[in-house]
Amino acid sequence: MLQDGKVYLGTSFLTNADGSETSQGEYLNLALANRHGLITGATGTGKTVSLQILTEGFSNAGVPVFCADVKGDLSGLAAAGEPKDFLAKRAEKIGFADKYVFEAMPTIFWDLFGEQGHPIRTTITDMGPLLLARLLGLNDTQEGVLNIAFKLADDEGLLLLDLKDLRALLVNMEERRKELSAAYGNISTASIGAIQRDLLVLEQQGAEQFFGETALNILDLMRTTRDGRGVVSVLAADKLMQSPRLYATFLLWLLSELFEELPEVGDRDRPRLVFFFDEAHLLFDDAPKILVEKVEQVVKLIRSKGVGVYFVTQNPLDVPDGVLSQLGNRVQHALRAFTPRDQKAVKVAADTFRPNPALDTRQVIMEMGVGEALVSTLMKKGVPSMVQQTLIRPPSSRLGPISSAERQAVINNSPVLGVYDTVVDRESAYEILKEQAAEKAKREAAQRAKEDKQREEQGRMKRGRTGFSLPDFGRDDRPTRQSRRRTTSRRSNRQSVAEAAMKSVARSVATSLGKALVRGILGSLKSGR
Repeated sequence: MLQDGKVYLGTSFLTNADGSETSQGEYLNLALANRHGLITGATGTGKTVSLQILTEGFSNAGVPVFCADVKGDLSGLAAAGEPKDFLAKRAEKIGFADKYVFEAMPTIFWDLFGEQGHPIRTTITDMGPLLLARLLGLNDTQEGVLNIAFKLADDEGLLLLDLKDLRALLVNMEERRKELSAAYGNISTASIGAIQRDLLVLEQQGAEQFFGETALNILDLMRTTRDGRGVVSVLAADKLMQSPRLYATFLLWLLSELFEELPEVGDRDRPRLVFFFDEAHLLFDDAPKILVEKVEQVVKLIRSKGVGVYFVTQNPLDVPDGVLSQLGNRVQHALRAFTPRDQKAVKVAADTFRPNPALDTRQVIMEMGVGEALVSTLMKKGVPSMVQQTLIRPPSSRLGPISSAERQAVINNSPVLGVYDTVVDRESAYEILKEQAAEKAKREAAQRAKEDKQREEQGRMKRGRTGFSLPDFGRDDRPTRQSRRRTTSRRSNRQSVAEAAMKSVARSVATSLGKALVRGILGSLKSGR
């Protein structure tokens, strides 16, 4: 039943022309496993079990695996399975009973929040402006300012390790806005404020634990055991799923890191690492075009690095056409066609398989039961096999999650215990800019003290020349031009009142003299008569 260089998926049954039934095993060729794959199906149809048996097959073949555990079920990979009637019946029906054993996979648990596994961290610099802008949900203008921040950090030798480094740099950019705008382009206060607010929201979601050191070494995801089995890295993502943008950005970052760090290896007899994207629709929902293009580019090129990428989602329409066309190995569980979109998904799924004359693929997709799937994998020269309706084999590890005590025991025996569990906070942008701000404040204080001393010296010189002291006005105590105008105005008002009084007296005297003269003249006239 088992074959070297292949992963056993299950058994398909063919009805012959005479009504008899024959069976054949369905396998995934390890040499072509880096041509990527897709696992789709409605909720409850068996996608998680398919992911589990693929992981077991890769691990037993010496291929390390990284997978995200969205519901907690994949933690069962770390424990041996338990005998159950329906598992035994399935194994017997597909002819797997004599090979069916229960065993645990070598497992390392990871958790971005450090609660259910070893923490995973990266630095702000390693994340880069493109993915960070996606994580923050920035518009084009704000993303431009963020790119300036990264460029400025490079030019001035500032390490951006965690969120406080980036916040400190943004504050520094605001203080130097006019100076930097001339060299790097417009830096608006509104954009800096928006980025700061988004960083605060991100911090409140717990993402500050993701940024910092010790940063993840990609090689720790590519470990093998002494007996040659590949280590399975399981990311606890149940809490992470509450922040879907952080989840998607983290997986994109990890994929990008693998692409950038791993050397070219060409075609191998098996992959160096297999990477499972569960809930893959979160990767592409509301993603800007440039980000989708980056995913397509990485998926196309990472094959030559010996990495296989497998997307797990409910609907094949969740994956863009440019990515979907790169996925050669397909496991399609049942779909329900209740809505026009569901019906379109059924058609898309059926049309992407190599037709099998013995199957009405579209009809079978809607009628399969739990644990059944349409399987098509790549054969020699990369040609896809005809689609077959397959009974998926039962897993050897435990179905369902393990207990908290069992998880902790696995963590305590982990080969990376103590490597990532302690936060390292070395000198970076925050400390450097804080020191620069303190030196600037010190220089300004010294300058003010010097100016005060100069004014005091000038005051002593004035007192020495006149023999009496003159008021020594500080900057804030000197009479302003407006107050001097008010003083002059008041003097002018007092002078005009005195002049008016003198003029009034003069008018009174003149009036009295005039009346006396008139009476004298009139009197002389009367006596003359």
